[in-house]
Amino acid sequence: QEQLVQSGGGLVQAGGSLRLSCAASGRPFSAYAMGWFRQASGKEREFVAAIVWKGGTTRYADSVKGRFTVSRDNTDNTVFLQMNSVVAEDTAVYYCGGLRTPTPDFGLEYAPAYDYWGQGTQVTVSL
Repeated sequence: QEQLVQSGGGLVQAGGSLRLSCAASGRPFSAYAMGWFRQASGKEREFVAAIVWKGGTTRYADSVKGRFTVSRDNTDNTVFLQMNSVVAEDTAVYYCGGLRTPTPDFGLEYAPAYDYWGQGTQVTVSL
């Protein structure tokens, strides 16, 4: 069974940067894609970014395009979310998720399609 362990997060000033990590383990590790989602207090979980494991195709929510970058390290099955120029609206609990197989009907942005999740990490942007 796959497991995702998240690290990073914390308090950052508006305009600053932060990097989140998501390390996958367990046997067998199986992922078509890895995604980042976030959930602000009182709101639904929303898509942030995703990366297809083979080939590295990426996708971003409009709200983070040009500010956030998703990347992966194949050698140790880790996915990163580099967050730059953060704003107050980025405050949320961030989750990484793993998608074992493609879901053409839903795409990478559909959280319920993901098969396993990390524990979540809080990101708080201060003004």
